[in-house]
Amino acid sequence: MTIIYNARIVDENTDKKGAVIIEGTKIKRVIYGTFKSAESVLKAANVGKAKNAAGAGRNSSLAKSSGMTEIDAHGLVLAPAFIDMHAHFRYPGQTQKEDLDSALNAAAAGGFGTLVLMPNTNPVVSSKEEALKVDAEAAERKMSRVFQTVSLTKRFDGVTTVHLEGLDKKTTPVISEDGREVASSAVMLEAMKIAAKKKIIVSCHCEDPTLAALAKTYRTRALELMAKYKIPAWGAIDKKVLDAVPKTALDKIVQNIKEANSLLELAEDAATERNILLAQKAGCHIHLCHVSTVKSVMAARRAKAEEKNYKNGFKITFEITPHHLALEGTAVPKIFAFVNPPLRTANDRAALLAALKDGTADCIATDHAPHTMEDKAAGAPGFTGLETAYAVCNTVLCKQKKMNAQKLMALMSARPARLLGLKKGLVAAGYDADLVLLDPDKKWRVDSSRFYSKGKATPLDGKTLTGRVVATIVAGQRIFGF
Repeated sequence: MTIIYNARIVDENTDKKGAVIIEGTKIKRVIYGTFKSAESVLKAANVGKAKNAAGAGRNSSLAKSSGMTEIDAHGLVLAPAFIDMHAHFRYPGQTQKEDLDSALNAAAAGGFGTLVLMPNTNPVVSSKEEALKVDAEAAERKMSRVFQTVSLTKRFDGVTTVHLEGLDKKTTPVISEDGREVASSAVMLEAMKIAAKKKIIVSCHCEDPTLAALAKTYRTRALELMAKYKIPAWGAIDKKVLDAVPKTALDKIVQNIKEANSLLELAEDAATERNILLAQKAGCHIHLCHVSTVKSVMAARRAKAEEKNYKNGFKITFEITPHHLALEGTAVPKIFAFVNPPLRTANDRAALLAALKDGTADCIATDHAPHTMEDKAAGAPGFTGLETAYAVCNTVLCKQKKMNAQKLMALMSARPARLLGLKKGLVAAGYDADLVLLDPDKKWRVDSSRFYSKGKATPLDGKTLTGRVVATIVAGQRIFGF
């Protein structure tokens, strides 16, 4: 048994002082009130049959035992562990970027108890057996739980979908071609029909591949000049380096990146509209990855309003990343931060914030995308994000009074749990004992060299954020902190 007391319990439904009793892998009891010791928690639990006791087993007697673990939360926030609908662990085959150990340690340090992993690995994960192997190897480490997705087309060939017939929703709740888009609408429709039949979520990287290819030519031109003047491609740059770049060269770099970003905006919006139409036809649950533009938010909002008109199972959900919430990519130095989709404009960012506040957006997902520094310098898109996600969201959303802590916990825990059909995401009796202890007021400076992740590239390097993960518990066991 584990008792966590002297806590501020925060989840989608609650923001109260209290204590939690854990037995095995489950939360046995949540008791609200001020408790300064485990003994006082046990007394309240046994008295109550208590009016302020929440959950199952109210009539069972609880006693202190020699094997009991007591945790004084010291008034910190006790919340459900976070659930990430979108992360890249680069495993198998890309262990120079990340491996299971480094990724799982980064996840634990970031407060994540469950993660959905993308299939753009080497080889591409394209079967139930391959996905289950990754799941099992992660489970052996007794850290965070992972669900390895399977690619929409076999080995990303853009054509073959027959492998999807062997999938089971219970073990593979999500499939995706993330990192790229399925070019053929006919093939995408076929994949969506199979997913609809099996009630599996189709997670879409909405990016028209022909427009993305055109954008790459402009990015390449920019990267050639960036390499010449030693400008890093992750948006954190020393002022001395920047000052040494001739204005004509800097203007040319910025012009090329802006042209690329404009094309990638069109690529996202066009693919978003296409994928919504295909999902409506197929009657599947489509989940839009890393939505980043005003028009894509509007398209998703319209599609959500139209769900009731479809009786074939069509459903749409979407995620927003912490970096798209916090950063804009229209000016130096963040314009140098290469990611897909790119960091957008102030208007786009405002639309994302509005979608989160009004409930249109379903969750916050990291799109954790670690690379070697050499690959990032060459323009590989993506940032390391697991270890900064909570702090970024707490800083940008809660500390700036855009939403309260309960709403943030809904977006990072409860709502993704429901998407995946998991008994997680709430601090409530009967739920999995996946919990995180947070200090929402702790200010800290990002130092990527100290990340557990192998990926050190982040535009947040050197920035001060507010909010720190103090400890992470998964299945009743500590995996980080204390």
